[in-house]
Amino acid sequence: MLRRIELSSRLRSAWVAGLLLAAPASAVRPHPILFVTQVPIPGDFTTIGSVFGNHRATMQTVGRGGDLWILYPDGSLKNLTAAAGYGVASGFQGASSIAVREPAVHWSGTKAVFSMVVGAPTAQFQVGTYRWRLYEVTGLGPADTPVITLVPNQPANANNVSPAYTSDGKILFTSDRSRDGSAHLYPQLDEYETAPTVSGLWRLDPATGELLLLDHAPSGVFKPIVDSFGRVVFTRWDHLQRDQQADADDLDPNGDPYGTFDWSSEKPGSVPLAQRIEVFPEPRAARTDILLPHEEGHSFNHFFPWMANQDGTELETLNHVGRHELHSYFNRAFNDDPNLSEFIAAVSGRVNPNSILNFLQTHESASQPGRYFGIDAPEFQTHAAGQLVSMEGPPVLPADQFAVTYWTHRSTSNVSNTPGPCHSGFYRSPLELGDGSLVAVHAGEISPGVPETRADINTGTRPLPGSRYKFRLRDLGPAGSPCTGYQTYGATLTPGITKTLWFWDPDVRVDYVNTTLWELDPVEVRPRTPPPMPTGELPAPEAAVFAQEQVDEAAFRAALAQKGLALIVSRDVTTRDLADEQQPYNLRVPGGTAQTIGAPGRIYDVEYLQLFQGDLIRGIGGTQTPRAGRRVLARPLHDPKAVNPPLDPGDPVGSVEVADDGSIAALVPAHRALSWHLTTGAGTPVVRERYWLTFQAGEIRVCASCHGVNAQDQAGQAPPTHQPEALRQLLQWWKSHIFTARHEEGDLAEWSSATGAVP
Repeated sequence: MLRRIELSSRLRSAWVAGLLLAAPASAVRPHPILFVTQVPIPGDFTTIGSVFGNHRATMQTVGRGGDLWILYPDGSLKNLTAAAGYGVASGFQGASSIAVREPAVHWSGTKAVFSMVVGAPTAQFQVGTYRWRLYEVTGLGPADTPVITLVPNQPANANNVSPAYTSDGKILFTSDRSRDGSAHLYPQLDEYETAPTVSGLWRLDPATGELLLLDHAPSGVFKPIVDSFGRVVFTRWDHLQRDQQADADDLDPNGDPYGTFDWSSEKPGSVPLAQRIEVFPEPRAARTDILLPHEEGHSFNHFFPWMANQDGTELETLNHVGRHELHSYFNRAFNDDPNLSEFIAAVSGRVNPNSILNFLQTHESASQPGRYFGIDAPEFQTHAAGQLVSMEGPPVLPADQFAVTYWTHRSTSNVSNTPGPCHSGFYRSPLELGDGSLVAVHAGEISPGVPETRADINTGTRPLPGSRYKFRLRDLGPAGSPCTGYQTYGATLTPGITKTLWFWDPDVRVDYVNTTLWELDPVEVRPRTPPPMPTGELPAPEAAVFAQEQVDEAAFRAALAQKGLALIVSRDVTTRDLADEQQPYNLRVPGGTAQTIGAPGRIYDVEYLQLFQGDLIRGIGGTQTPRAGRRVLARPLHDPKAVNPPLDPGDPVGSVEVADDGSIAALVPAHRALSWHLTTGAGTPVVRERYWLTFQAGEIRVCASCHGVNAQDQAGQAPPTHQPEALRQLLQWWKSHIFTARHEEGDLAEWSSATGAVP
């Protein structure tokens, strides 16, 4: 039986029996803390600590030699992976070596799920394929022998990371599995650097193997949690703009430096085409050669909190929060309308006084449900470490009432070679413990009392790497003058975990000599009551339309699910949120009853909602030797399953008509990123959606306003509550369309079952 080894207060930063380390002389905490150690990797582009692209398990992105640890309340430590027979204590990290990341504790507090990669080259120049896999660990008590098992039925040939438990014990995680599992589409490439990314948020039932894509995210999602309200809350990278590598290829007078091109389709037999066509959204500001004179150019790039039900329905930013609530500045879309202006937070009059750029590593407060801690960090240079912030976002709070709190000084959000007195360095993975105290990972000090505020670099060489950063678990506490009101780092939670080891990367032998490992990803081990699982209910106006049209909602949903479809409905697309003056807001339906006029001046007619689906068809590397993987491009809706009422010749491809009352209704494919814009009758874009959205099979998603109203629209009106005429028209068409098909097949019973209606 494995037992703890108690040592004197004269601490030794050394291995004890290969499994246990001594307890610090101080601090008693309410519950154990799980965390991982990592070999320091100073490079910060798509490596283990990076903001994005951190999911790969190559030797240059994540070194071998880390472990899963538990810190007990009295300060003693246990190496769980070593105690369970995994990993190599020191020296050569070969076939049985490991790296570990992101533990998440089950509601019972008796087990945890985490990601681990096993294996490394056993000889120089030996190239292997290594994947992050999901594992569970039990036996977390001080006297227990831990047992680690591979989670069954998880996607093979994919990196599966960032796990979390649902209320009923299924596992949420992110994965680079292609959207539909097709090998020729692997890996998905992000919209920024065309670098490999995870394809989205997934849910696995290990017992049955049921695998569900909750959010197909073209640039990736990160760190899901299930909050106290039962919502899945996670960070998503949104970068819905045109391909900057393709822009560089188009503008380079010497050829194609990136070799971007379009594949003919997503099908296995698709071929590279000598073209790069983009149709949505509008061009970036750098493309003055193709921007229309009135267009400012579109840039979009941030990491925001998102939420969804545990079945993937009701996906949206947290409480519909947006740039108006969190960012300090962004540009208008058009320059020829005096009603449109740049957004400047300082003069906007919004509730939130504290702007942030990104919100990473979300953690819900243990003492205040609906308070979310996170990190605002730059995309590069700091390994996703930055300023500790929080925002209040319980379900009842409208987004325009959100307020961000700066827990550490604003200067900690970015690097500085000449820091001010309140720059206390960089923070990661905030964790509020059950007693209300705060701990976090801190990037360390240059010397005692002098925090590291510079960008990380390799302070050594490739064979003998070194990092400026010394990520350690630390207590947080109030800062003194002149930084009163902020938190700063305090004592370390461990005596430091040191190893001497080496591995092939695979070309070069890489050595770490007496190196203190990074401590990352802390989570508290304590039992919690599983929250309820929210389900989306059809709002009253839409439910009334179903009843009046004699269509059974449950049967209709089942028919949609069978075909892999969802239904989206908006009551009045002419309404916009009061704060949004960056895109047109004086909108009307010509010849209809719907219009929303917020100011004197130009009025825009809108007649169609044109839908776009995210197709994995952008390649890179040239048509002769294309690099593996595909980037998402927007293409007008063309999924053969998504059949909507027919349009007239010349109407925008992939669109549905805006009804006279301003409503729209459309059948769309599930489990695929979608976006859209409103157009004139001639198909000219007026108002563009800025996000990709994913819907679930059988979902009926209702938005009062297509582009969001928090409290009031531009005309001072509350969100619309009328019964949408477009839904009524679609249901009438659906009944007629299905009836015709079933009548031709001679099976009216099947028609009745599919619609729930009486023929």
